[in-house]
Amino acid sequence: MRYDDAIIMMNMSIQYKKTQMNPHPSATVALENLRFDNQFIRELPADPLTENHCRQVFSACYSFVEPTPVKAPKLVAYSKEVAQSLDLSTESCESDLFAQVFTGNQLLAGMQPYALCYGGHQFGNWAGQLGDGRAINLGEVLNSQGQRLTLQLKGAGQTPYSRTADGLAVLRSSVREFLCSEAMHHLGIPTTRALSLTLTGEKVMRDMFYDGRAKLEPGAVVCRVAPSFTRFGSFQIFDSRKEHDLLQKLVDYTIRTDFPHLGEPCREVYLAWFSEVCLKTAELIVHWQRVGFVHGVMNTDNMSILGLTIDYGPYGWLENYDPRWTPNTTDAAGRRYCFGNQPQIGLWNLTQLASSIFSLIGDVAPLKQALALYGEHFAKSWNDMMAAKLGLQAYQAETDEKLLTELLQVLQLVETDMTIFYRKLANFKIENLDLEKISDDELIAPLFVAYYEPEKLIPAVEKRIADWLRCYLNRAREDGLSDKIRKEKMNAINPKFVLRNYLAQQAIDKAENGDFWMIGELLELLRNPYTEQDGKEEFAQKRPDWARQRAGCSMLSCSS
Repeated sequence: MRYDDAIIMMNMSIQYKKTQMNPHPSATVALENLRFDNQFIRELPADPLTENHCRQVFSACYSFVEPTPVKAPKLVAYSKEVAQSLDLSTESCESDLFAQVFTGNQLLAGMQPYALCYGGHQFGNWAGQLGDGRAINLGEVLNSQGQRLTLQLKGAGQTPYSRTADGLAVLRSSVREFLCSEAMHHLGIPTTRALSLTLTGEKVMRDMFYDGRAKLEPGAVVCRVAPSFTRFGSFQIFDSRKEHDLLQKLVDYTIRTDFPHLGEPCREVYLAWFSEVCLKTAELIVHWQRVGFVHGVMNTDNMSILGLTIDYGPYGWLENYDPRWTPNTTDAAGRRYCFGNQPQIGLWNLTQLASSIFSLIGDVAPLKQALALYGEHFAKSWNDMMAAKLGLQAYQAETDEKLLTELLQVLQLVETDMTIFYRKLANFKIENLDLEKISDDELIAPLFVAYYEPEKLIPAVEKRIADWLRCYLNRAREDGLSDKIRKEKMNAINPKFVLRNYLAQQAIDKAENGDFWMIGELLELLRNPYTEQDGKEEFAQKRPDWARQRAGCSMLSCSS
């Protein structure tokens, strides 16, 4: 199989769905019959204190804590695919018990709620203990395929790790997390999943931009699902405290549970495990760059050891191509986590993880070799991914390095909608196109719809874009694929629909007024992001002018 065929399969998430969460169980069960096997808390040490108050937690991987009951749980939406991966029947998902359980009001037999202890670097600075400040794990479900899936409530109340916060979540942030988790999955990007979105019937005080304008907002809870919620920071906290015995216990547990193919833990297996984490992280960030996703807060406590996208806070979708764009107001000055920096931040975070497991290895050299794998794998995967986005059969350095370098400059000459640009590029007919006779205006006309300010296409800019197009179209012609096949390949890797920032905000605005229609509409739309969908063209439009600077559409805070 050629690489471009393989990457298309990967991007359509065939392998990812099979290995992580099987959406087609052999049987369905009632909610109360879910089978829990809480291996994490059975094999790793707990916080000896049981009082639920904020404190430093030592020599423990987690603290037992129960969700805070709420006034009036109400189901807003659920993912049928995630429900299927848990073997849950439709009737169970639409029951009152479902809303009660996944808002935190009721526990099922076998559930043993707990919050994880971890630390992390935030914006490059060691922050010490962080932990699940507003997340509570309900337990680990074993489904009919033998997969282990952890259920976690986000926004279900205070934990020992909440610091000065209340552990609650509001509707706007919960809508964003619910929709984006599922959108990313259907784009073929490794991610934690979202089973459900529920209202609590209570109000939560939030200051969205930390500017003294706090207000009451509707409270909500998202049930997140993943094989594991272990982060880089889960290991960092124990190294920082010199709790190396506990660090080794957690690494050994992680290898045996989530990386069993590597064999029994030992020094060589620790190195193989770290190398695999490096490769998974590189693959994840290549995917982000492919679709224009900006995480917004790539702190080490927000990096999954499984290479999953985790913690959907102030994320955003790159609409006009700008490598310096960040969706996070907290990051506006330094732009540490902007789109163009994500690859190097991935390496920085892995370096911190390497430092935290050094006591298990005792030698810097092999850790440096594993980190070098990240750079090598990222560079090759990025080149191959970009060639695939252009419908080329394979990346050829002698021609394509210059082609890709110039493309990334061309995309910045005028505000260019990245998603629309690639979809329109796929429509070019090159089999009978005379590139010498066609004018620059005529050549770039099919791309006009991708430009936010077409009036800025002055002749010099038009010429540079047209020159690039001629180089690209000649390269594609030499590749030998028909227009039909090239378009099919491009449209299989370049999405038509993404969760544009303004679409998410429109859904939030309606939901805050009691209208949840658009949440369901977007959930359904984003199940097939690569497919033309009749009557849905409005969801593939450029960001409207009114959304350029509007809160929630342009930038968000960590409270978002």
